[in-house]
Amino acid sequence: MLQMKLCGDLILREKCSPVVDITPELLNTMDEMIEMMKSQSGVGLAAPQVGIVQRFLVMMNPDTNEIYRMINPQILSRSDETCVMEEGCLSVLGADNLPVYANVRRPKSVVVQWMDEHGNTKSAQMDGTIARIVQHETDHLDGVLFIDYLSGVKREMLMRKVNRGHK
Repeated sequence: MLQMKLCGDLILREKCSPVVDITPELLNTMDEMIEMMKSQSGVGLAAPQVGIVQRFLVMMNPDTNEIYRMINPQILSRSDETCVMEEGCLSVLGADNLPVYANVRRPKSVVVQWMDEHGNTKSAQMDGTIARIVQHETDHLDGVLFIDYLSGVKREMLMRKVNRGHK
């Protein structure tokens, strides 16, 4: 049974290693992560969030409910145009055990390449919400959290909410 790692756990700050082999264990873990993501009303979950320091993630397009299983994802390009959207994270919870949210500026669209669960190389241009999700989740694979994009003052205010949940 996978367990969610929460803000403050050092594993969330580690840079993940590439996946070398697509094993039945990896596929089972990804299935379990999808169930976990859905049960917590999330739209993405990266391996370090469940304590695995490897480059894979699962995510869902909230507009179409399409599920992505991404192994060794890479963002190949980012648009110059940016937009601000609210972000939260299943690893950054408040006192009520629900994600805390903040506005984050990111590129509006990205081109992503990854391997699917069958070992096929895929790529897609993603725009809007789905582009936001893939950027947030691939950041996790590099030990970056959405709170890192906030100003010092905003991050401090948000972390006060988060810390209350872990006393």
